[in-house]
Amino acid sequence: MARSRKKIGEILVRQGAVSSAQVDKALQLAQGSGKRVGEAMVEAGFCKEKDVAKGLAEQFGLEFVDLSSKEGMGEIQPDLIPEELIKKHFILPVSKSGSRMKVLVHDPMNLELLDMLRFRLNVELDPMLAAKDEIRAFIESHFRAGGSIVDTTEVTADESLVTASIDKSIDASVDKSMDKSIDVAGDDAPIVKLWNRILREAVNMRASDIHLEPMHDRVRLRYRIDGVCIERDNLPKRMQNALLSRAKLTAGLNIAERRVPQDGRIKINMEDGTDIDFRVSACPAYHGESVVLRILRPDSVRIGLENIGFEPDNLEVFNRIIRRPNGIFLVTGPTGSGKTTTLYSALNVLNRPDKKIITAEDPVEYNFEGINQCQVREKIGFTFSSILRSMLRQAPNIILVGEIRDKEVGEIAIQAALTGHLVFSTLHTNDAPSAITRLIDMGIKPFLVASSIQAVMAQRLIRTLAKSKELAEPHEIDHKYLRLVGLSPEEAEGKVYKPVPSAEAPTGYKGRKGIFEMMQMNSEIREAAFGLAPVSELRRLALQNGMRSLVEDGKVKVLAGTTTPDEIARVTQVEEMTGVID
Repeated sequence: MARSRKKIGEILVRQGAVSSAQVDKALQLAQGSGKRVGEAMVEAGFCKEKDVAKGLAEQFGLEFVDLSSKEGMGEIQPDLIPEELIKKHFILPVSKSGSRMKVLVHDPMNLELLDMLRFRLNVELDPMLAAKDEIRAFIESHFRAGGSIVDTTEVTADESLVTASIDKSIDASVDKSMDKSIDVAGDDAPIVKLWNRILREAVNMRASDIHLEPMHDRVRLRYRIDGVCIERDNLPKRMQNALLSRAKLTAGLNIAERRVPQDGRIKINMEDGTDIDFRVSACPAYHGESVVLRILRPDSVRIGLENIGFEPDNLEVFNRIIRRPNGIFLVTGPTGSGKTTTLYSALNVLNRPDKKIITAEDPVEYNFEGINQCQVREKIGFTFSSILRSMLRQAPNIILVGEIRDKEVGEIAIQAALTGHLVFSTLHTNDAPSAITRLIDMGIKPFLVASSIQAVMAQRLIRTLAKSKELAEPHEIDHKYLRLVGLSPEEAEGKVYKPVPSAEAPTGYKGRKGIFEMMQMNSEIREAAFGLAPVSELRRLALQNGMRSLVEDGKVKVLAGTTTPDEIARVTQVEEMTGVID
């Protein structure tokens, strides 16, 4: 049976810091105020913060540091942690060795703080204890030139004022006072500062999404970086209403409406002068509205075809297809697989004065000069199909349809392709051959599908190693993953590298590239599509015609030192990978 932890009162009595009677009195004070026993004893004047810190150190088995002595102060190395974290959380770094850091805290039970520090600093922590007043005195002395430090109690009070102000403005008149409610909160309010900091930090960390997710006891903040969600922080539940209201206000949403989903946009200007757009979605959930912000970077769709991840042979085919005078070119893959980036990169190449390009999008995420972009508005009947019909009267050379979702849109796109237009669009299918059967399943006649499509390309995004293969470390070969990507141990020997975590790239990965399978239509595949051949037969013919599968394209990138077998397996072979590991 586990031994129970000693009580702080018993420890302090044994250390001679307080008497048993004082402990009993402190217990009564603590129960009445909701404070901890140690806090109550300090406030009552029974002992000092240092005495409580010593007791807590013994209670939790941690080392105590006396910052009032020269020896204790001499151990501190403030440069190991950003100044903002030191001031905000009253922490002090002591030393760092490899991936471990000793850090001084005043509350050993603040596990959320320790988790946040582990993520921000990318280290394992060895907490040590010191008195809060001594930590504060050291910080104020060391960072005196940096201005005053705001105590957490002051921040809490300000947050309450912000929440009350926003709630008051909601009750008064939301539709007329949404902009005023921002003024009520004040530009210097902690919630405003926190919100602005979240937006800018996410952009600087190369995140593609920000997720604000209310839980029963906290608000979870996550960023999606390189396609993977990471937990950034757990914010106090008391901040939920103010933070979500601030998010909705800046996005132009109705802050009084919490029952139905809403969509909006935010634009901020970064320090380097770059304008960043955020597409905001608020969706009612059990513990409050879940808010997701999609970060839209103007440069992300102008990276150039060469940098997307094409191997030379696929790039040659891609460039040839997008320069054809007519036909349909489809890009398939799940949400977040980079389809839009690929098609926009193609349009960027083709966007010349002698070409008229029109797009139908839902929504328009990036603006291109020289391209006529149409935003779908279902509520007023401005749908994909109505935009497409209007497009054909505009005499375009190239048409982009954001997605073929139904038979009507598919048939109009095919008619456009058969009457001399080059049509780009996307489909949600797992691989390239499945696009043929998907269109036929929508009700489009097989001969129209077979005759209009020029090529179908499936794609996924894989994380790339942060270090080049010259600097990365050889990978300890895991045969499970090698089998999944079709590599033998002999092929992989000396050519497979592993991610090396660093401060700049905590996971060892940085950035993403595409893997592709390019299916070009030929007479055999057209005949099979016309004859309603199954996907397996279409796939066999495509591979026979020279198509390289997603896994094979990933294998090429593994051998080039761009990524790892684990990453290819994660992205392309989820079901098979689970079976192998189990």
